[in-house]
This record gives sequence, C-alpha cells and structure tokens, in this order.
Amino acid sequence: MAAVRETDSSKPSTLNILDVSNVGDNDSAHLEKPAHGMTADQYPHGLKLVLLAGASLVGVFLISLDQTIVGTAIPKITDEFHGLNDVSWYAAAYFMTFGAAQTSAGKIYKYYDLKWSFLISMLIFEVGSLVCGVAPNSKALVVGRAIAGLGGAGLSVGGTSIVSFTVPPAKRPMMMGIIGMTYAIAAVLGPLLGGAFTDRVTWRWCFYINLPIGGIAAVAVFFFLHLPAAVAPPQISWTKKLLHVDPVGVALAMGGITCFILALQYGGNTHPWNSSVVIGLLVGFGLLVIALVGWEVWLGDYAMMLPRLYKQRSLSTTAPYQFFFMGSYLVLLYYLPIYFQSILGASPIKSGVNNLPLMLAAAVFALAGGAVVMQTGRAQQVMFIGSMLSTIAVGLIYTLDIGTSTGKWVGYQFFTGASMAFAIMHGLSIAQANVGPEDLAATTANLLFFQTIGGAFSTSAGQSAFVNRLLATLPKTAPGVNPGLVLLTGASELHNVFPPDVLPGVLEAYMVGLKAAFAVAVAFSGVAFLCSLAIPTQKLPSHAPGEASMAMG
Repeated sequence: MAAVRETDSSKPSTLNILDVSNVGDNDSAHLEKPAHGMTADQYPHGLKLVLLAGASLVGVFLISLDQTIVGTAIPKITDEFHGLNDVSWYAAAYFMTFGAAQTSAGKIYKYYDLKWSFLISMLIFEVGSLVCGVAPNSKALVVGRAIAGLGGAGLSVGGTSIVSFTVPPAKRPMMMGIIGMTYAIAAVLGPLLGGAFTDRVTWRWCFYINLPIGGIAAVAVFFFLHLPAAVAPPQISWTKKLLHVDPVGVALAMGGITCFILALQYGGNTHPWNSSVVIGLLVGFGLLVIALVGWEVWLGDYAMMLPRLYKQRSLSTTAPYQFFFMGSYLVLLYYLPIYFQSILGASPIKSGVNNLPLMLAAAVFALAGGAVVMQTGRAQQVMFIGSMLSTIAVGLIYTLDIGTSTGKWVGYQFFTGASMAFAIMHGLSIAQANVGPEDLAATTANLLFFQTIGGAFSTSAGQSAFVNRLLATLPKTAPGVNPGLVLLTGASELHNVFPPDVLPGVLEAYMVGLKAAFAVAVAFSGVAFLCSLAIPTQKLPSHAPGEASMAMG
C-alpha cells in the first residue's frame, strides 16, 4: 500500500473507509511517544504506584489462572453437562477469541484512551467469566469462554501497557520480572484451585473467582490512573482508527478457526470424514485463510498482521515454532487431568496435586531458560535443545497407561515441564531483536497471535483424536457398552456409572483415546523442533532495539 504522509496530523484529511490505497500508517510517529514523553515527576509514586502496578499484575494473574484452572475442572464439567463433545471448545473458544483479538487489542491501546480500554476489557472478561459461572449447559459455557477470551486479549496488552505508563524506565525490567513470576505462580495455583473448588464447592467457582479479583483491579485503575495530556492517543479520524483495529481481519480469523474446529469435532463422530458437512467446513477454513491473507496484504500497515514484518526471517520462522510448541503444551494441560481423573480415579483436587510436577518444573525452568539466553545470547540453540528434549518428554507422556507407576508419571511430567518451559518463550526475543522500536509492539502481538491460536488448533485436534480412537476401540474392549453412554458420561464419573465387569474395557478404550490426544502433542512438539532448525542462529544483541509491552498469553 502506498503511504501518504500528512503535513498536519492535527487536521486529518477526509477518508473513504472503502479506499485504503490513499492512506498509510501516518500515525507511527505517535506510537513510541507516550512512554518516552513522560518526565520523572509525572510517574505515580508511593501507594498510587503500588495500586496501579498491582492492577497490571492482576490482569496477568487472571489470564494465566484462566488458562490453567479449567483443565482440572473439565472432568466434573463433563459430568454435569453429560458429554465429552464440547471439551475442545472449552479451551479453543477462549484461545480463538484471545488470539484473534490480541493484535487488534494492541492497536486499541494506541489509538484509544488507555484507562477506558483497560476497564472495558476487564468488563468483557468479567461478563464472560460470569456467563461461564452461571452456564446452564455446555453451549453457554463455550459462549462465556469466547467472551472471556475477547476480554483477556485486552487485559494481556493493557496490563503491561499500564506498566509502561506508571513504572519509570529504570524499574521496568524488575517489574517485568515480577509479571513473569506472577504468570508462573498463577499457572501453578490454577490446577490446585480448580481441584479445590471442584471438590469442595463447585466447578463454577473456577470462574466466579475472577469477579472480585478483577473488580478490585478495575477500581484501582478507575480512581488512580491519570495520564498527562502529553501521552494522549493521537488525534486521527474514526475511520483510520477502525482500519487499524481491523475488525474484518479478526472476523476472518475467528471464522476460519471455527470452521476448522467444527470439522474436527464432527469428523468421525456425528458425521463421516467424507461427508459434505466435514468437507465443506474444511474447504471453508481454507477459503477463509486465503481471504484473510489477501485482506491483510491489501490493508498493508493497517492490518492486524503486518505483512511487511513477515519478510523478516526472525518472525516468519519463530511464529510457526511458537504455534506448534505452545499447542503441544496446552494439549497436555487439558488432557492430563482427564487421565488422572478417569484412568487413575483421582479426585479433582488430587488431580491438581498430580499436575504439580509439570507446573512447578515449568515455573522454575522458564526462569532458567531466560537466564541462559540472557547470559549467552544464544536463543535459537536453547529453542533447538528444548524442543528436541520436549519431543522426547512428550513421547514419554504418550506411554502413560492404566497401570503406570506414580514415579513414572511424576518424572515424565517434570521432564516435560522443564524442557518445554526452558525453550517456549525465546522466539519473542529473536523476533524483537531484529526490528526497529516502531515495530516492537506489532511484532510482539503478531508472535503471540500465533502462539495463542496454536492452542485453539491443538486442543481441537487432540479432542478429535481422543473421541475418534475411543469410539473405534470401544466395540473391541467393551462390546456390550453403548458408545453414546460413554460419551455422555463425564470423565470423572466412569468409575461410578459402569459396573466392575465392563469398567476395565471402558477404561482401556479411554486410554487409547487419551494416547491419541497425547500423540497430537508429540506431533506438535516434533514440528516445533523442525521449525527451530530454520530459526536464525546469530547471537542476540545485548540490548533490544527498543521497549515493547510484553503481553502474557
């Protein structure tokens, strides 16, 4: 797209919203101005600083918690809603809207008021959490998860944007370290809280807990976040703002993902794989992806996924790496609790405890991997080693079976969490190190888009593999059992619903299905390892070319 530079940005020219060939990203001069345009005395101090920094941490905490707290509760949710069909949607709906809206959320914070953008994002997230908490059926829960994902996208960008405007530059590295620690702590607490709520109260508190915590953060931001006029959003026309947010791109991305998930959900379950419904959905997915690429190229610098950034090998190779690597991790996050509660017969809270080796190892080795890259600058080598070891580790998870000893599933989880966390976030360092300051935020958002969307694709693929293999195996291992009854029975209720004479056959079929889901995780990790071979191997510079808000997602 041709870019026309305006000589007076305070008097934007009239814009025909349907003609983007005459406009460019003329507002780039404003993008880095806010955080750098504040003087030392304009940053908040004392209690005000603590409250605002705390609000940003709450945003990160809620996002991380929402990704991990649900996994432990899913078996009980399937009990109450009598079925396994929508399990993939509980994760995919959240990651689909979160990922698709994340890049646009970053632009919203550039061109709209930061305080109100954060508060509206929090409101959307809280509404989604409330819908999940009161959901009368599985479909309502999926809708709530999708709404929460939209709000979560705004919180992921807004929480760290608040840091840029409230914490002085000298203290920001320490604050970003605290944010990373908060993310890790929430990830560890998620399975434990999910198990405790599900066991002692109800799984619905996995969502209700977001309401008071988010409310406190919203109150702090509402009363204490006051930015100087010098860092106000650029004054541009509403049509340009709309183009920057790229609602068409968001809709095309979510439409394509929805088609893909539905095709995997229907295929081999409610419709044959060669049926017109499944084939039509897959064709629709392909056409929407083509339309999305064409639309983004046409929009140029207004696109949510800036085409020119993908000419950089540092982004075009790390994006698929993050897609597949995070996708592998999230399959384990959602299907290991099902293994513990269905095969081992663990209670939800015991399942959360069983999941701790994975989460604790991830928390510790994420810091270790960051320290190695910081000291050596060798991010690609860390990603290569980590993805190679994680493929082996996830392969060990695949070997889990009905009679697997405690030592093995503890050790396998620890190995998996350690190897994955060691290498999972360094693609961001490589991508950021090869762009100028004006493109840091966009590069971060684009990479995290692929990372988040990977979870939507992998969990739906895992669910499809799980259900298809379960249904194919059940007639052999438990010939007298109605497959429909197995699918309608919650994962944690298998031991209560089926009598002792048929339960072993049902569990054997369940285990075959779970192995198929774990195989998806192995495949995703293996592809990530192959992607690491294409990533640039040069040593990272000791200092990034600029500062960007890090979104946790």
